[in-house]
Amino acid sequence: MSIGLGRFSSAILSENERGFTAVIPDIKCFSPKEGDLLLGRDPVETAKYLADLGAPVLSVVTEKSNFGGSPELLRDIVNAVKHAGVPVLRKDFITTEEQLIETARLGAAAVLLICAITDEENLRALYEKAIQLGLEPFVEVCTKEELEFAKKLGAKLIGINNRNIVTLELDAGNPSRTTDLAAGMPQGALLVSESGILSRDDAKLAAAAGANAVLVGTALWKAHDMGAMYQSLRVERGNPP
Repeated sequence: MSIGLGRFSSAILSENERGFTAVIPDIKCFSPKEGDLLLGRDPVETAKYLADLGAPVLSVVTEKSNFGGSPELLRDIVNAVKHAGVPVLRKDFITTEEQLIETARLGAAAVLLICAITDEENLRALYEKAIQLGLEPFVEVCTKEELEFAKKLGAKLIGINNRNIVTLELDAGNPSRTTDLAAGMPQGALLVSESGILSRDDAKLAAAAGANAVLVGTALWKAHDMGAMYQSLRVERGNPP
């Protein structure tokens, strides 16, 4: 089953048409590697700030045990950025249809489906159910084999995770994985480089590999000036090498 571009992908493409690689801010309360990221800040108010700053889309981590999120946080952020028309991605370890039904009910536009945490049969079922529910599936891969499966699914929105999600991204991955895998992307699909984007140079590397967007969490939260960091990561798109 294939899918046309939904609101989330369309917002990324609009940013590309303005000449920039889209920056997807990741609203993440806690990092297993870096610890508390909020440092007293309100994640909902921060999401509003980033939307008002011009972020075309947002990502919200709802996994609680390791990342400090919650479904309620997703709901609150979706409602908080409605005024700006910003579509929201739910990031979590999604393995059941019940989680997808909850995601749709909470108002997300897209949902992360991670190849590394479930088998191909279940991922295909989740992919098709997401479409039925009006959710845009964001398929995450980190190997050539997973990318080949994403192609078989007909995925139009694919994320390459530069780190190992199975070990909770404790490794020191960088955009070189995006560079390595980007040549195998299916024609017409959008590419998002996820994790390990720590600087403008990292964003440029991902963009040069053909990324339509970079998904960035920790670097934004740890920046002295989040707004300035966001703008520095919004690099111009060039022609892929």
